[in-house]
Amino acid sequence: MLPLLFEAAQVMDDLFWQQAWGDKQALMSRVDDPYVKKYLEINYGPWERLNGNSSFIEGIGKKPAGAQFYPHDMTKEEFEALEDEAKNSQYTIIERDGEGKLKVIPYHVAYAGALKKAADLLKQAAVLAEDDGFKDYLEKRAKALLNSEYFESDLAWMSMKNNQIDFVVGPIENYEDALLGAKTSFEAYILIKDMEWSEKLAHFASLLPKLQKELPVDAKYKAEIPGCDSDLGAYDVVYYGGDCNAGSKTIAINLPNDPKVHLQKGSRKIQLKNSMRAKFDKILLPISELLIVDEQQNNVTFDAFFENTMFHEVAHGLGIKNTLNGSGTVREALKETSTAIEEGKADILGLYMVDMLTQMNELGEDQVLMDNYVTFMAGLFRSIRFGASSSHGKANMIRFNYFKDKGAFTKDEASGKYKVDFDKMRIAMIELSREILVLQGDGDYAKAQKMIQELGFIQPELQADLDKIAEAGIPRDIVFEQGVKMLQW
Repeated sequence: MLPLLFEAAQVMDDLFWQQAWGDKQALMSRVDDPYVKKYLEINYGPWERLNGNSSFIEGIGKKPAGAQFYPHDMTKEEFEALEDEAKNSQYTIIERDGEGKLKVIPYHVAYAGALKKAADLLKQAAVLAEDDGFKDYLEKRAKALLNSEYFESDLAWMSMKNNQIDFVVGPIENYEDALLGAKTSFEAYILIKDMEWSEKLAHFASLLPKLQKELPVDAKYKAEIPGCDSDLGAYDVVYYGGDCNAGSKTIAINLPNDPKVHLQKGSRKIQLKNSMRAKFDKILLPISELLIVDEQQNNVTFDAFFENTMFHEVAHGLGIKNTLNGSGTVREALKETSTAIEEGKADILGLYMVDMLTQMNELGEDQVLMDNYVTFMAGLFRSIRFGASSSHGKANMIRFNYFKDKGAFTKDEASGKYKVDFDKMRIAMIELSREILVLQGDGDYAKAQKMIQELGFIQPELQADLDKIAEAGIPRDIVFEQGVKMLQW
């Protein structure tokens, strides 16, 4: 069955090339240098994704904000004047007709041949599937590829609990559409579930209500009861295709995105263990050797990195979702600042959860909390390299600058390395957790803006350290050797 899934994933990869750039072969034929060809493959086009989408091919200008989802000369006003409700669908593209007028084309029409091929492969895989839930999902996903209606297959995916192989496939995230943030991109993950770790994660998720009560805020800010969503799993990923393989590689997934599915089934939070391990070995350890004091080197561990990342995802379920002053949801009240603040909350509460669970003896007798603190610090340098412009980037900088102001770490001027102060970092962690939770509960938009303006930027001293990382040749991200040929049967 796996070869069928690999083939379907390759179809998603080809489709994403069309969405991100257009004709892949025509672009490749313009280049002779094998390293440049490889870089085109990594970026799915001639724009460097981890460097502000700057062009690295002579004669090719700025990346269109709407990628290939819209005509490049289309204005927002022209789009708004288009009288077709399907224009806002996640699963349509906009083109011009013979008279130059805008028209809406569903994905299953625009990419009909490729999607039929992928659907046929999913149907063949369904015949071979031994797990009834996986079989049902593959059959419904095949149908969805052909009619652009994904709700039923999303529900089927959430109902599938026991299969060791998982396959995420279809148009899913909207990051590539930087014009309107509406259109979704094709991607695929082939995943193998780690049953032992997944059982541990399910147990941690069941503790959410207890952890909610322990949050360092007044009772009114923690009155909401978090759901015990136990659909939390650890997986090894054996293939990334399309959107998820472009530029930086994710180490955790939280899907589906459809809020209607969330109401009925919740969401599945997936931790990608082998990707985390690769980033830890190839990026985080070399950074820590460069920027963390020698006596704290042994505190940078993979287990701590995995826990910090994992509990970030769990921590999204903690705290407060609706404001206390009648301003609606936290997301509505905080407007464009909401995502950066929420990501900051998940990061700091994730660390707070590790602290709480250690005190509850839930993480084992060998748990060393200092490992989580120092690894958290080293992880900040890894994450900050992606810049401060994104929501995650702003959240990283708020945390770094807040910790700096509170003396959670010091910098040895002679060696240029950082040292974590355990007690001060713990106090700073608790205080920042409290500030963010209260800010969210109060729906304090002005305070959120102020926090981002005052703390959400890279200071010159830190930039010099980031330059040092770059000069040391430490990669910003990883590239995979993957495909059927890499599997050991």
